[in-house]
Amino acid sequence: MKDNQFIKGAMLLTLAGLLSKILGAAYRIPLQNITGDLGYYIYQQIYPFIGFVMILSLYGFPTAISNLTAAMQKKGLGISLRSFYIPIFIILLGINGFLFVGLYVSAGFIANFIGDPQLVFAYRMVAFTFLLIPFTVLLRGVFQGIQDMKPTAYSQLGDQFIRVGMIIFMAYFIVTKGMDMYLIGEAAALASICGAIFAIIILSIFLMRRKLWTYEAYPVPWKHYVMTLLTFGIVASLNHLVLIILQFADVFSLVPNLKTYGLNTLAAMEEKGIFDRGQPLIQLGSVLGSSLAIAVIPAISKISGRQNIQELKSHVESALKVCFYLSAGATIGLIGIFPEANILLFQNDKGTISLQVLAVAILFSSLAITGMSILQSLGKYFITIVYLFIVFMVKLLANHLLVPMFGITGSSIATIFALFILCLLIYVALKRNIPALQLGRHMKIRSFLFAGGLMLGYLLLVRYVYLLLPAFSRSGLLFYILFVVGTGAMLYIYMLIRRKAFTEEELHTLPLASLWLRIYRY
Repeated sequence: MKDNQFIKGAMLLTLAGLLSKILGAAYRIPLQNITGDLGYYIYQQIYPFIGFVMILSLYGFPTAISNLTAAMQKKGLGISLRSFYIPIFIILLGINGFLFVGLYVSAGFIANFIGDPQLVFAYRMVAFTFLLIPFTVLLRGVFQGIQDMKPTAYSQLGDQFIRVGMIIFMAYFIVTKGMDMYLIGEAAALASICGAIFAIIILSIFLMRRKLWTYEAYPVPWKHYVMTLLTFGIVASLNHLVLIILQFADVFSLVPNLKTYGLNTLAAMEEKGIFDRGQPLIQLGSVLGSSLAIAVIPAISKISGRQNIQELKSHVESALKVCFYLSAGATIGLIGIFPEANILLFQNDKGTISLQVLAVAILFSSLAITGMSILQSLGKYFITIVYLFIVFMVKLLANHLLVPMFGITGSSIATIFALFILCLLIYVALKRNIPALQLGRHMKIRSFLFAGGLMLGYLLLVRYVYLLLPAFSRSGLLFYILFVVGTGAMLYIYMLIRRKAFTEEELHTLPLASLWLRIYRY
């Protein structure tokens, strides 16, 4: 009974995470529609810092605290107010207080370094979100440690809805009232603060109902607490930081290099806003490409513990193969429909070619996220920190080399190149740990090329017909894109399954397994 409750709770938390990611990507489309490319640029200069805070709040520190909570319970110790809550809160306040001071003090330097001093106040406001992390992560971690996932799921969704609702409302208010566009950055920071406070209220209500504290006292393992929070608190965040790291690199380097390309300051800012149109689409594509693949992974840690290399190899190959097929399909589909999608979502076709190039990042980011999850399940935690640092430096260097020559297309190429390097590093690490790994032999490349080529041909044919018709309204264009995406995806998946790109065992792990198996056996 307890196991069933845990599974249901884990599924609820996973679903909440997916909904939160989708909402967190999708709201940026109406935000761009309201504020235009300049307002969207301002928001995207702030967003990586907000995204970093959110990842620490949802995936980093709560995981570490849940491990500490579970360990205390195994020892027969209660969740003591004096020996658990207060010491961990003090440590968290110290870590996040350091981050707060660091960002607050350096806000002026960061804004001047990227060539936009008007962002100083927005960065200082974002710094205050770090001070709310100790409250949210402590409570989320305790609930997860006792295998109660509902408070985390509800607080995550509540936080996201408040944040998204506020930023959209305030952006609309700022634009319609003709106020300073830079207030959008400050509004984004305020919305994040309010979202976090709402999450704290939700978690506090659950805490008061559950009464999850005792007044017993036992020796406080300060060193153990600090090391767990610093190590696992950061490591658990790494898979979710891949795209944020790349956006940080663009915050620091894209506008200055666009000026070198020949644009004035305002034009460079707007051009970065156009480039950032691709971020929510890459995020959605990566969620699609990696989520189902990561679902194949949980058994890997148990398998590796038994040293069953062949079974381990099979699971890793299946996870990477599923990820490749889905993310490659999403990449091909987005490239095929992007001219119309750009107009539908962002009201014009600016940057279409550059963003079509950037769409390839969906493939490599999905593979990288899946590969890093596999490495962590094998116990290889800290090597991924090195990899992310390398990716950040590669992206920065590639921006400096390519953007002055090719503009935002150069930044698209730089993103793809950085992610490609990350995938290579991850694959080398996987081969080192699983020498028998042979992804190339496991892949059905001909089946993939046939299915992908057929889907692309179908998309181009439908687009040719579309161009012959009278111009659609925006609602008509929405219907057209939904139809093309739905039918194209069904055609792609159907042909992959019919041509035996998946094994029966892999199809069993996917949602709607009975449907896929009927197609496979037909």
